[in-house]
Amino acid sequence: MKSVLLHPSYFGPISQWVAHVNAEEVVFENEDNYQKQTYRNRMYIYDANGKLTLNIPIKHRAALGISTKNHQKYKDIQIENDFDWQKQHWRAFKASYQTSPFFEFYEDDLYPIYDKQFKYLMDLNYHCMEFVAECLQIDFDFDKTEEFILKPEKQINHRGLVNAKSKPFFKNTAYTQVFEVRAGFLSNLCILDLIFNEGNAALSYLQEQKLQSDLG
Repeated sequence: MKSVLLHPSYFGPISQWVAHVNAEEVVFENEDNYQKQTYRNRMYIYDANGKLTLNIPIKHRAALGISTKNHQKYKDIQIENDFDWQKQHWRAFKASYQTSPFFEFYEDDLYPIYDKQFKYLMDLNYHCMEFVAECLQIDFDFDKTEEFILKPEKQINHRGLVNAKSKPFFKNTAYTQVFEVRAGFLSNLCILDLIFNEGNAALSYLQEQKLQSDLG
């Protein structure tokens, strides 16, 4: 059985969903340490000026009384909800995708995520990925790790797909994007970019894409 190891992400980039939909079994890494500059708390979308970064603010260790010398588990990371980040992200979606073919179709189901406060980042991310699975009309079935294994032998290790700043290794084939006449096609954006532009065709598109077998 093709079992793939992934990280729960803020909706997740297209590359992660290519791995997800083409796997026979999905296992999410639930026991790792939190790292900055990853899709755990950020996404890239396409706005009128090109690639736009949307970040979820997190509570720093000092504010929680945790020594800066100690690593924090990803599952323990709390969202800094004193910042009005949800309204900012929702406005960015509206500005970027209001004219896309399918934004209005998904808008009413997406909005509640931005109208509810989540304490923990990982809880939000599982909720976001469940939303994507519903859009793709696939079952959101998965297992979670019970311990962190540096070099797993039982799964295809695609945890590296969570790294937002790593050297580009994946370029998906072009599809129509709202602002492509201004800046051309932008590869591997947030999965929502694909869904808002391709709708029901998004799943078959993902199934046709290819990844490297192991990204570490």
